[in-house]
Amino acid sequence: MTNNTSNPSFDIVGIGNAIVDVLTTTDDSVLERLSLNKGSMTLIDANKAKELYEITTNRIQRSGGSVANSLACIAQLGGKTAFIGRVRNDELGEIFKEEISTTGTIFKTPTSSVGPSTARCIIFITPDAQRTMCTYLGASVLLEPRDLDFSVVREAKILYLEGYLWDNPAAKDAFIKAAEIAKNAGRKVALSLSDSFCVNRHRESFIKLVKNHIDILFANEDEIKALYKTSSLNTAIEELKRTCDLAAITIGKKGSILISSGKEINIDPFIFGKAIDTTGAGDLYAGGFLKGLADGLKPEISARIGSICAGHIVTQLGSRSNTDLLNLISSHLEP
Repeated sequence: MTNNTSNPSFDIVGIGNAIVDVLTTTDDSVLERLSLNKGSMTLIDANKAKELYEITTNRIQRSGGSVANSLACIAQLGGKTAFIGRVRNDELGEIFKEEISTTGTIFKTPTSSVGPSTARCIIFITPDAQRTMCTYLGASVLLEPRDLDFSVVREAKILYLEGYLWDNPAAKDAFIKAAEIAKNAGRKVALSLSDSFCVNRHRESFIKLVKNHIDILFANEDEIKALYKTSSLNTAIEELKRTCDLAAITIGKKGSILISSGKEINIDPFIFGKAIDTTGAGDLYAGGFLKGLADGLKPEISARIGSICAGHIVTQLGSRSNTDLLNLISSHLEP
């Protein structure tokens, strides 16, 4: 029986990879020496993660992971947020817990005392603002249904899920269980497709998840084309319209495309200066969008809020805004 009567304690609760982002500025010669393809995301093992971590200098270390970045944005916008994800009881695990807590996001998932170390993403940022990522998933993918605080899931207006976690069967089970609990409590469920390679690996199960459990979908152009196995963005959007009532497709410098109740709306980008780091642009877009929805705003207005957040974050290093996003939104959002 669906319960729509209780008042949610949280705006958004997210489930995702608990990753420490290690940002470092560098130049093309370093990428060439390390045999890294600029702009790519490469999964690495524990030994490679240790090696790359030790050669980084001028580090900025922040709690990361796609959903965690979105929640930090929502919290900065005044939203009540909670994060569910797995870290190890090590130095980086402590960094993650402390840093995400400073954003105002509640994080109470028990730490792991055995197994892989805390996940990290080494992000090499070149002068052209490209980010080249090397990701060690470590403890983050070991999330299981028993790690979930289902009372928190029930108490959120929106449950936000991260597609990256779909690679692990136990985490996949946790996702579906959480989505069912949220639905039974009368809540909305949002999903980020996260990565086109991830979509290619799990295409059929992602399509089933979107059809059966998801109310709000976030994807970029490559991810949505991968989901519907087409080279045409228009074809993918037409397929999406038949499956999902509300979706946002980000298209880089061109802004985004909002799909709402079968209608297609182009959302212009907001440009606040030179782009120096695209890390977290999609995450901040989703954060602003979800905060708007949680506040009861129309999807088109929510999408514009997301676009403002994304437009700002690319002008600075990292995915934690160094300016007051609320002021930025109020001064640029059309009435």
